[in-house]
Amino acid sequence: MRNAKNGRDGRTRIVEGALRRFSQDGVSATTLASLRQESGVSVGSFYHHFASKEHVFGMLYAETLTMYQDAFLAELRSHEGAREGVEAIVALHMSWCGEHRERANLLISERPPKRDEPGGPEVAESRRAFFRNVADWWRPHMKAGVLQPVPPTMCYVLWLGPAVEMCRLWFAGAHQPTEEEIAAMCGAAWQSLRRHPS
Repeated sequence: MRNAKNGRDGRTRIVEGALRRFSQDGVSATTLASLRQESGVSVGSFYHHFASKEHVFGMLYAETLTMYQDAFLAELRSHEGAREGVEAIVALHMSWCGEHRERANLLISERPPKRDEPGGPEVAESRRAFFRNVADWWRPHMKAGVLQPVPPTMCYVLWLGPAVEMCRLWFAGAHQPTEEEIAAMCGAAWQSLRRHPS
């Protein structure tokens, strides 16, 4: 049933409230009471939609990860050139995080749900499919001698490590990234991942 005051249903209000609380206080410091207070729902309404705080977090994390991965793959597939694709992803990461700040903070700051936790199976499957799709784009460039053969974890660190750290500073209010800095991170990612002549 929709709330007559604002037209949003209880589940939407819980999710929006959880994003605010998790982003500001962190998941561990957020209580179930504060989630209900933030969203303005009753105990019964909360448990109608979610079994626990962990259930809300797991669902939010899995949903947010899928949103990010879909944007990542759409951007990557729109570039045939290796350098263009690598650099575009760094720019995409920064713009996506700026546009979805609370969700991005969740991905950057919180531990992903484990396989036996709410959202865990969805996150594990989403990651498998995501890395498979990235590898499908990467492989032709690697075979052509343009990109290095890099294991997935190391690829992520070299590709987006500086951008993730910049977002941490940004979200903490310590530094506002400039266009020049984002361009520099794009170039650094390319230099880290391209195959250099031996």
